[in-house]
Amino acid sequence: EAAHPNREGRMRVYLMVLCLISYSVDGQIEYSISEETRRGVSVGNIAKDLGIDAATLSSRKFRMITSSSKQYFNIDVSTGALSVNEPIDREQVCELKTTCFLNYELVLENPLELYKMEFKVLDINDNSPSFPLNEYRLNVAEFLSPGARFTLPDAQDLDEGTNSVQIYTLSPNEHFRLEMQIRGDGSKYPELVLEKTLDREQQALHKLVIIAKDGGTPERSGDADVVVTVLDTNDNAPAFEHSVYRASILENSRSGTLVTKVHATDLDEGQNGEIRYSFSNSTSADLQRMFLIDPQTGEVKVNGILDVQRPLLEMFIEARDKGAFGMSSTAKLLVEITDVNNNAPEITITSLSSPVPEDALSGTVIALLSVVDKDPGENGKVTCQIPANIPFHLKSSFDNYYSLVTDGPLDREGVSEYNITVTAMDLGSPPLATRRTLWVQISDVNDNPPKFASSACDISVTENNLPGASLYQVSASDPDVGENGRISYTLRDMGFEGGALSSFFAVNSENGNIYAKSTFDFEQLRSFHFQVEAKDHGSPALSTALTVNVLIADQNDNIPVILYPVARNGSVAVEIVPRLADADYLVTKVVADDADSGHNAWLSYHLLQPSDSGLFRILANTGELRTARSMRSTDSIKHKVIVLVKDHGEPSLSSTIALGILLADSLPQALPDFGEGLEVRGQLTTLNLYLIISLACISFVFLGFILFLVLMRLLHCRTTHHRSCCCSGSHFPSEVVEVSGVGKLTHTYLYRASLGIGPSNNNLLLNGDARNIPNAAGLQAPASCIQIQKVKSDHFNAILLVSSFLQIHIHACAPACTREPGGCPDAGIPGSRSGRPPGSGRSRRALPNGGAALAVKRGTGAFVQEPRRRF
Repeated sequence: EAAHPNREGRMRVYLMVLCLISYSVDGQIEYSISEETRRGVSVGNIAKDLGIDAATLSSRKFRMITSSSKQYFNIDVSTGALSVNEPIDREQVCELKTTCFLNYELVLENPLELYKMEFKVLDINDNSPSFPLNEYRLNVAEFLSPGARFTLPDAQDLDEGTNSVQIYTLSPNEHFRLEMQIRGDGSKYPELVLEKTLDREQQALHKLVIIAKDGGTPERSGDADVVVTVLDTNDNAPAFEHSVYRASILENSRSGTLVTKVHATDLDEGQNGEIRYSFSNSTSADLQRMFLIDPQTGEVKVNGILDVQRPLLEMFIEARDKGAFGMSSTAKLLVEITDVNNNAPEITITSLSSPVPEDALSGTVIALLSVVDKDPGENGKVTCQIPANIPFHLKSSFDNYYSLVTDGPLDREGVSEYNITVTAMDLGSPPLATRRTLWVQISDVNDNPPKFASSACDISVTENNLPGASLYQVSASDPDVGENGRISYTLRDMGFEGGALSSFFAVNSENGNIYAKSTFDFEQLRSFHFQVEAKDHGSPALSTALTVNVLIADQNDNIPVILYPVARNGSVAVEIVPRLADADYLVTKVVADDADSGHNAWLSYHLLQPSDSGLFRILANTGELRTARSMRSTDSIKHKVIVLVKDHGEPSLSSTIALGILLADSLPQALPDFGEGLEVRGQLTTLNLYLIISLACISFVFLGFILFLVLMRLLHCRTTHHRSCCCSGSHFPSEVVEVSGVGKLTHTYLYRASLGIGPSNNNLLLNGDARNIPNAAGLQAPASCIQIQKVKSDHFNAILLVSSFLQIHIHACAPACTREPGGCPDAGIPGSRSGRPPGSGRSRRALPNGGAALAVKRGTGAFVQEPRRRF
């Protein structure tokens, strides 16, 4: 007994140092290891056994995957050494299995490799046989003959093979012996055999010890007490109809489902013949909890949920009578569990690589999946699939592993992510399916250059623009994301006639706004083009160029330039026109040019200040200055016109030129002065309008005043008692006539004359020098009858009071003319040299310096004014 532990320790050490055999077949490697091997004991070398470089284990993300909750082994990723991480208890891991295996999967990435590793756990004799109970009681009738048999309970040993229960022994007793019986499945069980008739009166109670021994080294054993009570006569034991009962039920049967019904008979009468059914002690406790047997009817029913993975269950049913010395018999019940497809496949994602670059090659492994179904047979076979309209497919690896790989090009701009539904379906009836969704993101690659809406665009810039003004905004799009889709805008430096591009434009690199850096002049540069480059920030960067055509829009910023005729140093351009020129005679043609274009350069010609508005006209479109009528001898010999040339811009710009026109048949030796001698009528301005209104008002006031004086004089003459030359008789109404002469006179005087006709011609009022008036004016009246006021002016007026009964011819001349003897030459009045009768022939041309003739006819009071002539 004392040496037994030492023997056991040596045996354990021996098993630990047992050589571990390993081999690799078709991607699978198997190791054998004894249970209870201590932590740290080396098992093998994975890298060496698989032919893998141990230095790459870490970089290839070496992983060991198992379904066990405990990690029994450890791998050193630097050397590939496999060692025990935790001792293995075979009986706990594999329970009642005859062989015990631990399965592991080894995963290597880059490239993806999968190996299956299997550990066979070798049993050691570390468990002693044990009986379910420490004491068993048997009631044995005393009348039983030798040879009667009594079933004893089996001893349980968690070890396997020779380490399990091998023999049973019974403590020495003269009445009983022990025999081994073999069941239908080959297992052995002990029976207590009555060897000698019992005598209750001699010994009513027999205490026996049954010992179960295993075949391990060292040997282990366990025992239980068997207490035999000798009963009084009940000599018939119940007998089952069948020694073995068979039944079949579905694994999803509900609680209360009838499994089978056993029946036994007893030839005894009374209580000795009444039978009670129960599970024998040989039936495992978990099965006794899983099933119920009716003690009266023998019906076996399901109790709860059938949570077993074994297809065949074995139970023992005992039928015992109620006699004083109850007798029993045992029958075996074999229950076959019919599998039902009640377990859906389980999908486990072992490895997932996300995001995936959009330029990943076809066949790139994205994920590794493990699919398991706990159902046996066809119910446990699984098929796996994914949708067909995506660039991925499932590739079966081995056993229940699948690889999700790419099956075509990926385009993140088209689809940025995929929700891939993996459907695992078993082959049961009806089939059960499990779905698992994988979210696979597609990472961006810079495979799209920026893109403009068009390859070129046109912009219009008005000349004289402000520097720094925004002209246009270009915009490009890039379907990439992040830095690959962030766009910067730059100007491509390309030369053109105007100079360097950078001196004209600038572009905002962020938003594409194009700014003018200088002012444009349409007359110098009308159009040009350049390129704006849009470049992303990817690696490598991609770019696209946009051609920008710039059109400079014209502004009316140039006045018309008169090319002909040319006026130098402020002088007036002179044109000579024959005196007898006909109407529509071409005097000259004004030629002008405007540097602008379009309407801004469309010129029209106008006469701004002609000296004689009816003499000349100008064609608005051609600029030709022509005579409006035929020339007359009475026209002035020199004229001054101002030609206005204006464009049609907004606002309109204009230029003027002054032209002097000389009426002559030949070129004079010296040109006259056109600067001050001509009256030039200006444009009617607001100030001129006010002056005209003021002069008109003053003139009306003056005329009113004159009328007032005349009325006062007439009233005064009527009140006097004498007649004078300033008053006319009541029979002769007087009239006042004003004679005006206009001309360019060196000495001009204003004469006011009052003539009175009456009985006495000697009554005269004389003011001023009137001695030459009668002769010069052709008045046949004494000088004392004329009242004259001399005023130096550019014109003169003669106011006469005459009788309506006289016809008086008046001729007014300038003082230079009146001083000549005999009156004015060619005047056609008395006292003139020509002596021509009044109103005859060319008497009107004989009036020098713009003189005027006036005839007053008797009887009518009408005045005939001779036409004026201006030089």
